[in-house]
Amino acid sequence: MKKILIIIYCQSFLFLLASCGSSGESENVDWRYYGGDSGGTRYSELAQINTENVKSLKVAWEFDTGEEVDADKPLANQNQPIVVNGILYGTTSRQKLFALNAATGQDLWKFDPYSIPELKRSFHAIRGVVYWEEKGDKRILYTVGTFLLAINAATGELIESFGENGLVDLHQGLGDESVRGFDVNDYSIRSTSPGVIYNNTFIIGSTVSEGGSALPGNIRAFDAKSGMLKWVFNTIPLPGEYGYETWAEDSYKKIGGANSWAGMVVDQKRGMVFLGTGSPSVDFYGAERPGQNLFANCVIALDAKTGKRVWHFQTVHHDLWDKDIPCPPTLITVTQEGKEIEAVAQATKDGFIFIFDRDTGKPLFDVEEIDVPVSPALPGEKPWPTQPIPTKPKPFVNQVLKEEDITDRTAESHAFVLERFKNSNSGNKYLPPSEKGSLIYHIGGGAEWGGAAADPKGIMYVNGNNMLWWIQMRKVSEGSGTHKRSRGESLFNQNCSACHGMDKSGPVNQAFPSLDNIGARLKEPEILNILESGRSRMPSFQHLKLKDRQAVVDFLLAKESSSFDVHKVENIKTEEGKVFPYNPPYLNNGNNQFLDLDGYPAIKPLWGNLNAIDMNSGEFLWQVPFGEFPELMKKGLPVTGTENHGGPVVTAGGLLFIGASYDEKLRAIETKTGKTVWEYQLPAGGYSTPATYMVNGKQYVVITAGGARYGLKGGSKLMAFSIE
Repeated sequence: MKKILIIIYCQSFLFLLASCGSSGESENVDWRYYGGDSGGTRYSELAQINTENVKSLKVAWEFDTGEEVDADKPLANQNQPIVVNGILYGTTSRQKLFALNAATGQDLWKFDPYSIPELKRSFHAIRGVVYWEEKGDKRILYTVGTFLLAINAATGELIESFGENGLVDLHQGLGDESVRGFDVNDYSIRSTSPGVIYNNTFIIGSTVSEGGSALPGNIRAFDAKSGMLKWVFNTIPLPGEYGYETWAEDSYKKIGGANSWAGMVVDQKRGMVFLGTGSPSVDFYGAERPGQNLFANCVIALDAKTGKRVWHFQTVHHDLWDKDIPCPPTLITVTQEGKEIEAVAQATKDGFIFIFDRDTGKPLFDVEEIDVPVSPALPGEKPWPTQPIPTKPKPFVNQVLKEEDITDRTAESHAFVLERFKNSNSGNKYLPPSEKGSLIYHIGGGAEWGGAAADPKGIMYVNGNNMLWWIQMRKVSEGSGTHKRSRGESLFNQNCSACHGMDKSGPVNQAFPSLDNIGARLKEPEILNILESGRSRMPSFQHLKLKDRQAVVDFLLAKESSSFDVHKVENIKTEEGKVFPYNPPYLNNGNNQFLDLDGYPAIKPLWGNLNAIDMNSGEFLWQVPFGEFPELMKKGLPVTGTENHGGPVVTAGGLLFIGASYDEKLRAIETKTGKTVWEYQLPAGGYSTPATYMVNGKQYVVITAGGARYGLKGGSKLMAFSIE
């Protein structure tokens, strides 16, 4: 008992010691929010580490999460830690929450959510957590699976007065069976990005399926102290609500998505929350949702107190290309015609940056509605005839694939890619998806979830990807003459085909492997376990009953399984006789990134870039390659850039810090020129966004080296750097 009391006393003493920052030598500067501040600028006024001394940057401490990195089944850790009063809070790849002394990396406490009997293992990315305090009540709010939890920031203990025995179910606010026509609790929802705080209101989006079982992506607000639901904004409007007319009647009973999965920001002065939404279900086919489809693919400003819409701007009408808004907006101040304007900027998968007046939603640079192709379209599909294009800034990634863009790295790779090019649709990026198949950019960005950074001068920094994807639509098999197919096949098409392709047929790439002949790689119990708990980028499918997960496995392993009539699905029907989940007549071949014969991008470089854009004028200051393939450089190729996931941090020291690239390095970039002035080879890829802070007068830069992207190795470390 004495040993236990001593340990508790020591940890409490360390917590209090680290929280006692003052001025001078003991000065503390927090990184209190995901994105650095409430506006998501990813900017720090710290300049102790600067262009003059950055070459002396050394490892200050390392923290190993203690989780075994399985080479065959790595779990990614994409967490950007936050730092409050000298305490660093972060998560592991298996959803454990921890607190460290931010100056030393010493472990203060760790919370394991799976010690709660009600929580089943549901591995998914957690990109950040939220800190809230009121009169000494200090909490960390974060999500695990379908639940929101509140943890005592001092002790690491679950706050059981929050919600129901410490848990808030994220199905709340999605509509009950009388509204939707089905029970939302039977379907998957989680959150990979953290929510935001306005006073004592916690506001959050969600990640949902992109197939026929997608839940609606409503924005919800909860009381940070009690966990009670405070307000809901329906991103797919209900009857009588603004925007309902932009859908087919009763689409809300069948169609899901339009969710804010990438995060949001808050203007505390205005009491406004800004967010971006994703595409509606199902990806690439929208015959059951004719119209513009508000509020999918929108930048939205909401009143943070009430959830009422202030304004919105739709960046893609009737999305048929999975052009989700992939990252949080950025609050930025710019000057135009001598007038200072408080604005909000949004980077997109297309490589556009839209910028709006925060109060009115008026674009600060003109946006043109251009005519786009409406054919060839799949039967029943009604593509929208125009799409919005900002006149400034110019896109920071490729827009249109031409034959001269095809890789010429080797003759064999060129011939391989050219054959696919000649036998696919290409050209205008708004060509409707087809059974012939299309080679297109932007399914994976452009900009991605790492987001952009902005400094007080109105300069925006964003990393981009130029990757090619092959999308082919296929008519759903109806079986032999009777509209019948196995239950496992139907469930697979509803839940799995968006990534893995319909009928197990693809895609064959590192991101989402083909499931053909999966029985040769995994045993039946292993597949069932993955469906239950998730793995790497794949979410848990605990919302499926065990017998349904077994039916999917039977389908994958080509075992006999009971067939059923797709017109008599054992789910609750709507008044019109329609069913949920939705069974579309066409599905895509999976998120199929198209690479050359050797696994390199199928186009000429740049494959990854880093950009500095003056948002006062809309003009680029610089664009540089970002990332490298050492083996290609040894063969005499210039720096090509690599695919990258994770964002930048900018400081008053004239530096930009970023991991993200697939060469697994952390870099310091000079913000004036784009020149790399320091780099460090991480033990695994830093596919997260760094943070920078000061404890006791010393500045640190920290990054999660979690790896596990596209076949690359996983990692279990946080690494902090400082000037000795």
